[in-house]
Amino acid sequence: QVQLVESGGGLVQAGGSLRLACAASGRTFSSYVMGWFRQGPGKEREFVGCISSSGGNTYYADSVKGRFTISRDNAKNTVYLQMNGLKPEDAAVYYCAATERWLGRTYDRNYNNWGQGTQVTVSS
Repeated sequence: QVQLVESGGGLVQAGGSLRLACAASGRTFSSYVMGWFRQGPGKEREFVGCISSSGGNTYYADSVKGRFTISRDNAKNTVYLQMNGLKPEDAAVYYCAATERWLGRTYDRNYNNWGQGTQVTVSS
């Protein structure tokens, strides 16, 4: 298993940018697919995007495609979520998660390790 801690959340104006980080503790971080999910107030948790274990492949929800970018630095045991062009509807608690599966990567049920989340607030 891997332990995850998100950071970098905060308050930004609509149209602004924010970079989230997810620091992992574990010897096998580089073996995991890393996903980002978010949950807004009164909403269900939804998939944002993910990155393969090597960092060679990424996949994004249509709602964030072209605006968000996921990257990882396995040497630092860290995965990042760069968010540009933020919209009020992007406001949520953002979670990073780890799974050993690439298939089913958009479903939270396939992730068995989760961070505590970091709050992103977008003002208009």
